[in-house]
Amino acid sequence: MLNQDENFAQIHDWLITYKNSGDTKLKKQLQNLIVVAAMPFVKRIACGLARRSTDPVDDLIQVGSVGLIKSIDLYNPEIGTKFKTYATYLITGEIRHYLRDKASMIKAPREIQELAYRINCVIRQLTDEGREPTSEQVAEFMSLPVDKVNDIIEVDRRKSTISLDQTFTFDDDDTMSLADKIPSGDYQEFLDAYEEKIMLSKAISELKPKMKEVLELSYYQDLNQREISEQLNISQMQVSRRLRQALNDMYKIITRESRVK
Repeated sequence: MLNQDENFAQIHDWLITYKNSGDTKLKKQLQNLIVVAAMPFVKRIACGLARRSTDPVDDLIQVGSVGLIKSIDLYNPEIGTKFKTYATYLITGEIRHYLRDKASMIKAPREIQELAYRINCVIRQLTDEGREPTSEQVAEFMSLPVDKVNDIIEVDRRKSTISLDQTFTFDDDDTMSLADKIPSGDYQEFLDAYEEKIMLSKAISELKPKMKEVLELSYYQDLNQREISEQLNISQMQVSRRLRQALNDMYKIITRESRVK
């Protein structure tokens, strides 16, 4: 798979061009190119937040993509925060807002609320004793079925909110606090961006056949690297290299067209 740090270093270079350009068409093409390159990252975050198979993973990916698009637009390279950190922040924020808003529409029965409180007390008690309890251990402690404990924990998770002043440390050691306002709600921006795929079609058409093939499978057919490798009968490493080369070539094509105007 694409090395994530290298991928975001590549995206950072594109963002500099995006921020410095006054060409509306070029900026839109670069935005779409960055969305293509960062979409696997959005999917990973969405799948991480969809802890149960009943969660709408596809919906969370779409919502997370809104955060990605907004992070492209709002990111300021001069501040010093890495784009990966900033994008993670907005992508996660959009998804959490979506889950919170969805949960707030459903008021849990008093029995569920009381049981959630008891479960949280047991979890704190077991944690204070020096162990991180599993659902099975909590269920045994409370003489409840494991499925019921999992269901209550899920309801409680969906209804919990996070403080906008809370500070988070990411895996690259960057620390950020939640913004006063996290962009939300305007999912039409995501739909508009995907309706504008045609803006990249000319650049894609100029790619070498192997690069064009792998990018179309990833971009238009939404296949992951394992599925692409199986369909093309090549290794995932080859898929990763072709995707990286295809994205680099597209960047050159897009910026070249802007220069010759």
